[in-house]
Amino acid sequence: MLATNQLTFQYSSVKRFAFPDVRCADREALLILGRSGTGKTTFLHLLALLLKPNSGSVTINQTDLTQLSPAQTAAFRAKHVGIVYQKPHFVSSLSVLDNLLLANYLAGQPQNRERARQLAAQLGFGDHLAKKTHQLSQGEQQRVSIARAVMNQPQVILADEPTSSLDDENTDRVVRLLREQSEQIGASLIVVTHDQRLKDVFQNRIEL
Repeated sequence: MLATNQLTFQYSSVKRFAFPDVRCADREALLILGRSGTGKTTFLHLLALLLKPNSGSVTINQTDLTQLSPAQTAAFRAKHVGIVYQKPHFVSSLSVLDNLLLANYLAGQPQNRERARQLAAQLGFGDHLAKKTHQLSQGEQQRVSIARAVMNQPQVILADEPTSSLDDENTDRVVRLLREQSEQIGASLIVVTHDQRLKDVFQNRIEL
């Protein structure tokens, strides 16, 4: 369960955002739509505590993240929050498999090679685990990002514009994979995007 209350963030005296309160239960999916400049990515970064709000709270399973120290926040995020970025961020010197296992390492958990291989098979890149990530197609990289986000079976999955650069077929596939993975592990799924194609896919949605 993720919930926010009266979140605000200010980049400068003239650029201030006040965000609506959201609630997203376990195994529930929420779509947050907004045009460029409405603060979509800022909102997602606040939900992940990559940014500290000026006021308000972000609560995941009754833990108010805004009350944690920077070190506690980083540890909580690594273990309980999975993030799918708009542009995949990988360690280019590592193989696909090692990029997945890096999620375990950052969360202070044992490397789970069996889960990495299982996710790779489910998401259709099982034959590419020994490759470097730059050798994959854009669609394959996005699927690796989804696998990495759920390696630690997080309580919340946050996806930032996961379909904006994909065609209709790959958009449908990525959305299906996100929903399947969140339901399998019982996580809340929040997708932040300007992609109007997703409006009909998500029953729960808000617009910034």
